Amino acid sequence: MKITQKRKVNRYMSFFRNNFGFRVPYQVLIDGTLCLAALEGQVRVSEQLIKYFQCELKLLTTQCVILEMEKLGSTVNGALSICKQFAVHKCGHEKKPITASKCLESMIAENNANRYIIATQDPSLREIARAVPGTPILYLHIRSPTLEKPSQQSNELAGLNIKTSIQSQGCTMERLRLIKKQELGLITEKKPFKRRRAKGPNPLSCKKKKKKTCIRESVVNVGASSSHPQRTNRRRRVKIALHIRQELASRLNVSKTSD
Repeated sequence: MKITQKRKVNRYMSFFRNNFGFRVPYQVLIDGTLCLAALEGQVRVSEQLIKYFQCELKLLTTQCVILEMEKLGSTVNGALSICKQFAVHKCGHEKKPITASKCLESMIAENNANRYIIATQDPSLREIARAVPGTPILYLHIRSPTLEKPSQQSNELAGLNIKTSIQSQGCTMERLRLIKKQELGLITEKKPFKRRRAKGPNPLSCKKKKKKTCIRESVVNVGASSSHPQRTNRRRRVKIALHIRQELASRLNVSKTSD
């Protein structure tokens, strides 16, 4: 079993435990369609389900499920033998048997008061079970058991229960305050509400301001130019040594004579 799959199962079942009162060992109602799928996929239902939930389970079926499979004949003898391995739960239809889907539907009526997990491959029965709040649905995906995500109806009822419990808790707290005031004469003063004001920036995280050196230099230059008159650039004369001048003059004379 993968870690992600294990976490998903624990999350879904904790939702049903906290909001709908499910307790270990869980009661799993199994119909003939899941037994047939287990036979085709060569899945050992009891071992795989215990490994999947990692806790104690009560694997149950009903007399209506077994009778319906017996009527189908020898084509489902293998699935029937798997189904007969589970404990037969009283469904109230022993005298007048009905179809397996109707039987399991009646078992979860009135918000699944007995807290059953419906294990079936029948899509119509799974759709009916989704409409009943607090009903976990289990099916075989290829060869592995898969628990469906809690339905929208279950989430809505759980949210409503949480809201009502919070409101009732608020009423009890008000009553406790009144009793404390009457019996002990204690008055709880409410603290004045203080608004949070915006704090200044953290001085350690702020950058230091850079000195404006360029402006100061320009101001100094302007002051210097205003106090002193502008100087004209003079041409500097380069002094040449005497022996170099003589050498240059001799070369000029030689060039003239050659011309």
